[in-house]
Amino acid sequence: HDEETIFSADYIVDIGPEAGVHGGKVVAQGTVEDIAKVKESITGQYLSGEKFIPVPKSRRSGNGKVVTIKGAKENNLKDIDVTIPLGKFVCVTGVSGSGKSTLINDILVNGVQSAISKGNTEYIKKAKFKSINGLFNIDKLIAVSQTPIGRTPRSNPATYVGVFDLIREIFSNVEEARARGYTKSQFSFNVQGGRCEKCFGEGYIKIEMHFLPDVYTPCDDCDGTRFKQETLEIRYHGLNIAEILDLTVEEALQVFENKAKIKDILQIMYDVGLGYVKLGQSSTTLSGGEAQRIKLALYLQKKPTGKTIYVLDEPTTGLHTHDVSKLLKILNRIVDNGDSVVVIEHNLDVIKSADYIIDLGPDGGINGGQVVASGT
Repeated sequence: HDEETIFSADYIVDIGPEAGVHGGKVVAQGTVEDIAKVKESITGQYLSGEKFIPVPKSRRSGNGKVVTIKGAKENNLKDIDVTIPLGKFVCVTGVSGSGKSTLINDILVNGVQSAISKGNTEYIKKAKFKSINGLFNIDKLIAVSQTPIGRTPRSNPATYVGVFDLIREIFSNVEEARARGYTKSQFSFNVQGGRCEKCFGEGYIKIEMHFLPDVYTPCDDCDGTRFKQETLEIRYHGLNIAEILDLTVEEALQVFENKAKIKDILQIMYDVGLGYVKLGQSSTTLSGGEAQRIKLALYLQKKPTGKTIYVLDEPTTGLHTHDVSKLLKILNRIVDNGDSVVVIEHNLDVIKSADYIIDLGPDGGINGGQVVASGT
């Protein structure tokens, strides 16, 4: 996705035009100049300058509160003092090995988590620094990584964000379901009742190959739907529970447009750029960027406290510029709601969008660990 790499290439194959069900085609191929001329190519639109991430017209002033770290000496940090303003979008920058992760993950994150868990206003240090002050201004820390939302095929976006419980409740209230005495557990693939018992709700059968990798085949009892036939006979808006799970977020928004709680959650998922993702899509097939946005969709359901700090370590890794634009909208939304965001990042589009920058360096390793500059 890196534009400098793309500009350096002799030949480009652009797949799209968008993601998921809206992608899968060769949109353009050729040189940078060739790609930039193809209107259907989102990559081309960014290469030509037709699309771009603008510099903000103004910077937020924050809420006037700060967290101050003094005398940080962990790893290669050179006894530095750092002030992190709250109520702002803060970006910590610097070359690789300059001390960014040490400052934020080892000192700030550990400090906040320890203070919250112990109920202390000041953190008695684990890491090597003199003091960290202002932690009473924070009551919650949310570290949003690109790690998977689950490590088994059972986990999916719908279960992670909590919308599947609401959908199962609706199915249990369908007239035919009530007549049969079905509860919402009938529509779960995680417990006995309505799930297929041959595959235990997995939708596939694992064949152990001993000295070769295991092979997975669709369950011949449920045809990969995960559910018993009698469960699939219950329909809402003409769709059974397996067909609902096969909908994209965008499609599900139309089906549940009159169900406020479900619609609100799906709308958040759509707003964070996940309209193309299927509700029941296995977590093992999601990219790191998709997993990160699903986590953000979960957190955005919660009411802002004004004292929550979100920490993201290089969130644009593996993201197209178009996806970076969507991520920035989410981060700005969080700050506009009154909370704080701290991002470790190299991406210039993210850096230029921040309200406040802390630049570490000047180089990596023993030649880093100093605050080179801070401000807008």
